[in-house]
Amino acid sequence: MDDYERGRDQFRKMVGDDRIDALVKRFGAVCPDFEKEVVSVVGGRIWTRGGIDLKTRSLCSICVLAALGRINALKLNFQMAINNGASIEEIFEALFQVAAYAGFPAMWDSLVMLEEVLDERARAA
Repeated sequence: MDDYERGRDQFRKMVGDDRIDALVKRFGAVCPDFEKEVVSVVGGRIWTRGGIDLKTRSLCSICVLAALGRINALKLNFQMAINNGASIEEIFEALFQVAAYAGFPAMWDSLVMLEEVLDERARAA
């Protein structure tokens, strides 16, 4: 299995069978090469590494994305974190780390995005 196939399989596990095609399509909507690189490198080489479990990797990703204000990726990573077993309380605690080191406004923006993700999940249930 090459990096692209491994990455697509990893993303499928984290976003679900019903959302993988839409995600990959969104990654490639403007620049098809972006989709290939994200799936191959991020999904196929980073998310499949050992050393830490997927929940921990998700919480780390949330912290970095929140601190950088990368809202689109943050939304996706909130969804994946929940699917990877992170509880809402664990996500809150990760965001408090962001508040301490990147500022309370970064946490606030992140909480607004988390609220949107949780609302979408509740409507889908």
